[in-house]
Parts: sequence; C-alpha cells; structure tokens
Amino acid sequence: MGELKNGMIYFYLLLTYAAMQVGSIYLGQGLFDHFPWAEQYTEKDIAYRASAWSLFISNALAAIVFLFFMIRNKKFLHLFKEKKSSFSNAVLWGFIGFFLVMGGQMLAAMVESVIGITPGSDNTAVLSDIAKVSPIVIISIVLFAPFLEEVIFRRVLFGGIYTKSNFWVAAVVSALIFAAMHNEFEHILMYMMPGLIFSYLYYKTKRLLTPIIAHLLMNGFVVIGQLNYDKLEQMQNMKQAMIVFFQ
Repeated sequence: MGELKNGMIYFYLLLTYAAMQVGSIYLGQGLFDHFPWAEQYTEKDIAYRASAWSLFISNALAAIVFLFFMIRNKKFLHLFKEKKSSFSNAVLWGFIGFFLVMGGQMLAAMVESVIGITPGSDNTAVLSDIAKVSPIVIISIVLFAPFLEEVIFRRVLFGGIYTKSNFWVAAVVSALIFAAMHNEFEHILMYMMPGLIFSYLYYKTKRLLTPIIAHLLMNGFVVIGQLNYDKLEQMQNMKQAMIVFFQ
C-alpha cells in the first residue's frame, strides 16, 4: 500500500468527520427506537442514553479511521519547516494553553455581557445532562472530541490555509469555522477564542499534541464544573451566608 498524499488525507479525514456527525444522529435515533432496556427508563432518559452511546460509538470509530489515515503518511504531522518543540515543552505549553483558554473565554464572556448576550451554552448544558444520565459520553467529550477536532480544525483547516497564506489568516478562518460548527452563533466569540489560542499553541510548539492537551483539559474542566454545579452553588450560598452572618 502506497503512502497517501496530504491532499487525499485531508479529503478522507473531512469525509470521515462529516460522516461521524451525520451518522451519530441516525445511530442515536436507532438506539432510541430499539433500546434493549427501555422499560426501565423515562423517554427522556432513553434519549440521553441513546445520544451518549451514539456519540461514543461514532467518535470511537472516527478516531480509529483518523489514526489509520494519519499512519499512512508519516509526514502528515510535519506541517512546519521549523524544528518542533521537545515533547516535554509541548506538554508544558499544553497546560499553559489551558489557562490561556480559560482567560480568553472569560474575556469573551465579558464582551458578550457588555453587548447584552445571555451567558451560558445550550450545548454544554445538554451534554452535562446527558453525562449525568450516561457517563460514557464523558469519554467522547474529554478524549475523542479534542483529538478529532484538533486534527480537523488545526492540522487540516489551519494547516491547509497556513501553507497557502499566513498564521493570522489561517488562525482566524479555522477558528471561525470551529465556532460555527458548534451551532451557537450568539456565542461565536466564546468559541472563536479557544480556536485562536489552539492555533497559537500549534504554531508555537509545532506539535499538534499541544492544542490537543489544552483542549482536553478545557473540556475536562467544563465537564467537572457542570457535573458538580449543584455542589458549587451550595458552597457559594454557604459562603454568602457566612459573610452576611459576620457582617
């Protein structure tokens, strides 16, 4: 079997990503209609479980396909002419990138608040509800999504545009598409900010591993925060009550 060229790999990866998005919808509907233990749960719980397993299965299959095509061309991950950062430095910048993303999203939230956009993401809230019912989806959110999205939006889109233009054009266009794919256009700035930072991390270290780590940490942080929202709210209420008491 010959080595695939980057252009063909781009095509196959984009096709796989699109098939994953569409396939997860039909798979979820199929699981909802034929869930083996449906009698035990409410219709809403069945829908959440079907969604969780359809995301997990479709993401896992897509990840396998991605790895297959990436292995077919060992030069696929070598986008930049400059020398790559060391592995340890790439990991370090992945952790630094997590804090950069958090800061960037706080800034984006402030801008959205100023222009009157209601805070909160419907996508995040729904995924959080699904995770509470069927935790298998956490694997998709924290592991598969960062890998799949960074390959598509950073290596394929950012990388493909970068080789034809420059960093800023590639970063802005790929971040805009990344934001649009989340289908919450009122929060497009909130989604663009991580996209821009992930592109910077990729450009900074010349390793795709770095934005994957930052993306993984960001998703993990959001999941932990959402799953423990009630506890955090109780702690905040207790803190406020103590402040009032001592005052």
